[in-house]
Amino acid sequence: MFDFEPNNIINQDLRKIISAELPWQSLKDKKLCITGATGFLGSYLVKTFLALNESFNLNLRINCIVRDLNRIEKRLKYCSSKNNINFYESNIIEPLPLIVSESNFFIHAASIASPKYFGKFPIETLEANTIATYNILKNLKENYLEKFLYFSSGEIYGIQKNDNLQINEDSYGYLDHLQLRTCYAESKKMAENMCQSFSFEKNLKFSIVRPFHTYGPSIDLNDGRVFSDFVSDVINNQDIILKSAGHSKRSFCYISEATIGFLTVLLKGQNKEAYNIGNPTQNISMKDLASKIISIVPEKKL
Repeated sequence: MFDFEPNNIINQDLRKIISAELPWQSLKDKKLCITGATGFLGSYLVKTFLALNESFNLNLRINCIVRDLNRIEKRLKYCSSKNNINFYESNIIEPLPLIVSESNFFIHAASIASPKYFGKFPIETLEANTIATYNILKNLKENYLEKFLYFSSGEIYGIQKNDNLQINEDSYGYLDHLQLRTCYAESKKMAENMCQSFSFEKNLKFSIVRPFHTYGPSIDLNDGRVFSDFVSDVINNQDIILKSAGHSKRSFCYISEATIGFLTVLLKGQNKEAYNIGNPTQNISMKDLASKIISIVPEKKL
């Protein structure tokens, strides 16, 4: 039985992911590069690729571009000693390692993704989503590349007339480009158009994933998003304080399910298409979410 690291929950997640009926053999002997490898979503992908290597003898070579090698200790501590994986420290708005141009599969998942931070660092947010995306696309070689997978965001849909309706890939709402926090959504939309533009002129094959609310082991409890805030309050023995009546609803997708979705798009997604990655069956109000999390520790209260 595959056993990758001491965290048994993550091990169970990895077993579930690699048991998905996907064409894993299409990764055999290939070179894959991923940015944002130490992020919440990216790190689960890295662990999955290593699990696939060990389980199916794929000989997939995994090149991870990270902003700070010290962050490997946080989420990928047990990965750096494995075979077929390399880490490169790079600011992705600067010239990139040569391994980029030789990638068969490229996953661009690096971005400031929390409202807490892209509201404070709008320039850095814009740079990661636009300049970095441009640099990567410019360096990819169509004769090597089989698929470029871009991590966009559900934020690109903006403000919806009915906040509780299910969002489809054509449910574009309203974005006020003069609002500071819109730097994230607007730059993600620009990056999506870059994918289309480079595909048109350079014939690069790409798919886009738009993750919605995702949670699971190793999520950053300080990133300012609602799930993290609620769990952090409970862990730190603080009461959860709702900033509204709590009637608005969001769908929350567990990380293993989201990862299967990402990999399905990577290996089976249509060229030039975008896919929402979420869980419409787990639609819950913020008040009910707070109550559910509190129920785990009964002595807590709203």
